[in-house]
Amino acid sequence: MNHVHFLAVLIAAVRFTAFADGPGDNLPDKVRRVPPPGIAISEADRAVLQAGVTELTRQVTALRSTLTNKPGLLDLWPDVQIYNNAVRYALAHDEFYKTNETQIAFKLLQQGMDRAKALREGNAPWTMTAGLVVRGYVSRIDGSVQPYGLVVPSSFAPGSAHQHRLDAWFHGRGENLTELSFINERQRSPGEFVPPNAFVLHLYGRYCNANKFAGEVDLFEALDHVSRHYPIDQNRLVVRGFSMGGAACWQFAVHYPGKWAAAAPGAGFSETPDFLRVFQNEALKPSWFEQKLWHMYDCTDYAVNLFNCPTVAYSGETDRQKQAADIMAKALAAEGMELAHVIGPQTPHRYHPKSKDEINRRIDSIVAQGRNPVPRQARFTTWTLRYNQCHWLTLDGLNEHWERARVDAEIVDNHTVTLATKNVSALTLSMPAGLCPLDNTRKPKIVIDGNELEAPAVLSDRSWMARLRRTANQWGLASIVDDNNLRKRHGLQGPIDDAFMDSFIMVRPTGSPLNDKVAAWTTAEQAHAIDHWRRQFRGEARVKDDAQINDSDIAEHNLILWGDPQSNTLLSKIAARLPIRWDAQGVHTGEAIYPAGRYVPVLIYPNPLNPKRYVVLNSGFTFREYDYLNNARQVPKLPDYAVIDLNVPISSRAPGGITTAGFFGERWELIKR
Repeated sequence: MNHVHFLAVLIAAVRFTAFADGPGDNLPDKVRRVPPPGIAISEADRAVLQAGVTELTRQVTALRSTLTNKPGLLDLWPDVQIYNNAVRYALAHDEFYKTNETQIAFKLLQQGMDRAKALREGNAPWTMTAGLVVRGYVSRIDGSVQPYGLVVPSSFAPGSAHQHRLDAWFHGRGENLTELSFINERQRSPGEFVPPNAFVLHLYGRYCNANKFAGEVDLFEALDHVSRHYPIDQNRLVVRGFSMGGAACWQFAVHYPGKWAAAAPGAGFSETPDFLRVFQNEALKPSWFEQKLWHMYDCTDYAVNLFNCPTVAYSGETDRQKQAADIMAKALAAEGMELAHVIGPQTPHRYHPKSKDEINRRIDSIVAQGRNPVPRQARFTTWTLRYNQCHWLTLDGLNEHWERARVDAEIVDNHTVTLATKNVSALTLSMPAGLCPLDNTRKPKIVIDGNELEAPAVLSDRSWMARLRRTANQWGLASIVDDNNLRKRHGLQGPIDDAFMDSFIMVRPTGSPLNDKVAAWTTAEQAHAIDHWRRQFRGEARVKDDAQINDSDIAEHNLILWGDPQSNTLLSKIAARLPIRWDAQGVHTGEAIYPAGRYVPVLIYPNPLNPKRYVVLNSGFTFREYDYLNNARQVPKLPDYAVIDLNVPISSRAPGGITTAGFFGERWELIKR
């Protein structure tokens, strides 16, 4: 069937709602489904749409084959696949929410076929045009194709060396925001803010998670894709968003403060506990490790990082979500800073027109100056090596994760750098070529926590790097920080959820289980993890049998091992090398033995077969159905390990009873609490 005829068939041959959070969403035993069930569509429409998906799938498959020797065009097949996925997912998972969405699906299929035809002919006109454009990229995390929207300025000239400002926009909460509705909206509306001569990147963010976890990675994968195809000025990147998107903006501003020229969060939330008490009226009873894990995303804990990122916050005067900026203002005040907070007079949960003008005036003024990649001062705090960089500072080691680490650094003069640190065991100072302000005719001096060191010389290209390591309260220069010793480091520091921020494979067991009860639980949790990865992070998890895992898989992916040491051959190979032993007698934590048949360990650990990647035992991402109802709940619920009591039923909040749980030490050792 050719695409012209298919359009004729479609022509011959139809709900996006944001749910409000309320007291009804504080009942773990009465949790509504997210995303919700869709509406019924006619069997005739379904049949025609399914035929269209089949045809477009055939065309995309053929394109990937015929364009193998044309890498420039081959790189564009995701721009076709996003249309196919949008309709395929809506059909497969009953995610039509408005009566007009079948007509939208017809339109998107046709657009996909038009793009496929253009690529076959060696053309890609959508990459050269201004206006509203939707594109796609292949995510490293799960190999899925993810969409994003662009507003391409009229001043864009293909091939021009002129670099453009780019504003990344994070959308608000929408439980019906499917790929179908997202792409349709991105082809209809430029959004809330459209600065002149600037690109606007609209993130899908993998659905409705406030750009956390895989949604966080989505920004950097999409930004990388845009930067490879368009002339983007990396010193004029802005992050902004409203409501749930405002929460995302706070998050990116404080966790990656050295990347942006400016940040403009609107409403939203900026931390978990106070927001849930104030906005959700929720009575919180967190475990000790849940409270520790709030430090991953609570922006108040990172407020000092805004010293490095100019920020203009917005709230409506009568908006309950003004709480986010108010609590950030208090956290900033504790660091001696005052928040620039534009408030819309007598305005509920929306932008006031005059406030938008004021925000634009301030942000445009900041961006005109551009980001300074090597400021003379940097103040940076973190609680985890997942977030370890600010301008020319990179933290390589902590004394203890989930306790505050802090560095205050200053280039005092053209010869001296001073640093004051807390809870830091290793760090790197790095200034790129052409940007080091230090004198390159003599070796610089580093004064760190009272220790004076002669640093490596500034190179003739005006680049500079110094690696520092602390041993026994004494700082010294290190020839290399990234050694082969087992230790927590950036991207290999836990907790369990961290494994799902990089490439992973779900590994199914094929052998006989230790017992039927464990087998039933691991089978159910595996199915839950795969299904809910698609629902909440809009991807298709890679799944392989244990016997199919090869050396390439071990080298390139985090491995999520399901089953037990008897049923999963890969788990059997590494079981004796894990800090928590699991055998026919039970689960051994060093402090106790939990009998087999009732208890199962879940954990994250560097893969003994390749310590540069993780293994995870019997867990997907750790927040569950209850947490889907408010984005502030979508934070890690389990630390590095836990022992699950199977006699406690699986619930909307936990995979069973949490008998014990904890964090491994900085050398990934099991430590006593």
